[in-house]
Amino acid sequence: MTVHISPESLQRILGIPPTTPLDPPSMGRALRVTACPAPGLNPRLAGFASALLECLRSCGASVTEEHDARNSDSRFAAGTVVIAPGSFPDHLLPINRVSTLYNNIIVGIYDEPPPVSASDTPQETLDAVVGRLAWDMVHLVIYLTGDSWTICSMNGGVTTFQTAMPLQQDVLRVLVPKLTAQVVPPRAGDIEIRHGELDTSLPWFRTIARDFEESGRIWDGNPLLMNHTSTEGLAYRNAFYRKIVARYLDERTGMSYGFLARQLPVSISPAVDACSNRRAPDTSSVEIGIAGKRFFVPIPEVRVVTTRSGCRKTAVDRHRDLIETSLADGRIRIATAAALSAESAVRPSFDTLTIVAHALGNALVSSILQTLRPEDRFASLLADSGAAMTHWHHYPDDDTLPEGYIIHGKVNPPVSCSTPQSAVYSLIGKLDALEMALGEGVEYLGDAHFEPGHGTNLVGVRSLAEIAKMMNGSKVNGAEAPEQRIAHG
Repeated sequence: MTVHISPESLQRILGIPPTTPLDPPSMGRALRVTACPAPGLNPRLAGFASALLECLRSCGASVTEEHDARNSDSRFAAGTVVIAPGSFPDHLLPINRVSTLYNNIIVGIYDEPPPVSASDTPQETLDAVVGRLAWDMVHLVIYLTGDSWTICSMNGGVTTFQTAMPLQQDVLRVLVPKLTAQVVPPRAGDIEIRHGELDTSLPWFRTIARDFEESGRIWDGNPLLMNHTSTEGLAYRNAFYRKIVARYLDERTGMSYGFLARQLPVSISPAVDACSNRRAPDTSSVEIGIAGKRFFVPIPEVRVVTTRSGCRKTAVDRHRDLIETSLADGRIRIATAAALSAESAVRPSFDTLTIVAHALGNALVSSILQTLRPEDRFASLLADSGAAMTHWHHYPDDDTLPEGYIIHGKVNPPVSCSTPQSAVYSLIGKLDALEMALGEGVEYLGDAHFEPGHGTNLVGVRSLAEIAKMMNGSKVNGAEAPEQRIAHG
C-alpha cells in the first residue's frame, strides 16, 4: 500500500489509531490466539484445528494454551481470538467465557459442508451464514470437507480453499485480516447525534431525496442490493443468547447491507506545494504525497446525506430514512429529520467511518487536482453537485463502470465495513486511483473501490440514479455532470 498520508495524520483527520495494522504481516503480529475445543472432537476437526494454530503462529500470532489465555476469573482475556472446533452444549459455549463482546473473536469450526450453494441468492447465503453465527454464538465460521475448507463471515463473504488442511499463505492472506479487523458497530458515544436538525423542506434536500427515491426504484427487485437480515428471523438456543446478539448489534433489529449516500457540494482551495512552502502544516491542512510530490491540502468539513441504518434502500421515506452525517475537526456528527423524534432509535451505520472517509477523500482529490490539472472537471462538479456513493455486496464487471471511475482495492486484505482498516483503504485507495489517473493521462471522475470478500463502493460525480441505471443494465450515455444539481448545501 502506498504511503500517501502518515499514520499520525490519519489519526488526526479520521480518528484512526496510528498503531492500526494495515497489512497482513502486521495484522498477524497483533493477534493473540488460543484454542477451546468442544468435547469429543473427531480426528479431522482436531487435525485441522492443530494445523490452523501452527499456521497462525507462523503468521506471527502469539498462540497460547487455553489455561494461559484466561484471566483470574476464568474468562478469556480481552483481545484473545478463540478457535472453537466442534459442537458445544449450551453451558460450554465459548461466548459464556469471554471478557468482552467486542474484543474477543470466536471462530467456530465444523466438520460439514458450508450451508450455501452457487444457486443461492446473496440474501439466502447471508441468512444461512448469520443463522449459524447466531445459533453457535461465534463471529466467524469455518466448514470442512474431505478436500476443502470454507470461511464464512458476518458480511456474507464466503471463501473456499481447495486444500484439506490450511496453508500458511491462505491463512495470512484471508483469515488473519478477518480476525484482526472485526465487525463492530460504531459506538454511540463516539458520534454526536443532533435530533431534528435536518430540514427536509429545503430545496437542496428535496433534490437529493428524489435521487434516492429514483435510485431505489431502479434497484428494487435486484437481489444484489440486499436490504436487511432481521434478528427476529434467526433461531437462538435460548432468550439469553438472543439478548447477547441484540447487545452486540447495539440493540438493532437486524443488520443492513450496503448503503446509498450523497455527499453535499464542497468547495476547497487548491493544494500548496510543500517543497516551495516550507512551513509545517497546521491543524487546518494535511500533508499528502502523490505523483512524486508533497502537498499541504486543506481539510474541509464534509457532509453526506445517507440512508438510515436499517431502512429499505429501495423504498426510501425521505422524511424518516435520510440522515446527514458530517465530519469536522475529526469529529463525526449525525443530524436527523424532524419526523424522527429524539426517542427514535437512530443507530449509526456500520459503514459510517468509511462513508466520511470517502467524502473527505473526494475533497482532498479535488484540492490536488486544482493544482496539478486545473482543467479537469472533478473539482467543479464536486463544488456544484457533490458526489454520489453506492455500496453493495457484489462486484460489477470492469467494463460496466462509468467512464473516469478508477478501480482500486482488489489486492487489499479482506476486512469488514466497520473497521478502521476499511476507512483507511477507502481514503488511501482514492489517492492511489488519482495517481493512476494522473500517470495514465485519464480524467478522474470517481473511483470504484473493490473490497475483497466484501463488496464495492462506487463513488463519484454520477448521481445515484445514473449509477443504478448502469448497474441494472440501462446505460447512461455521455459523461455529463450529475442530473440533480444541489443548489444549496
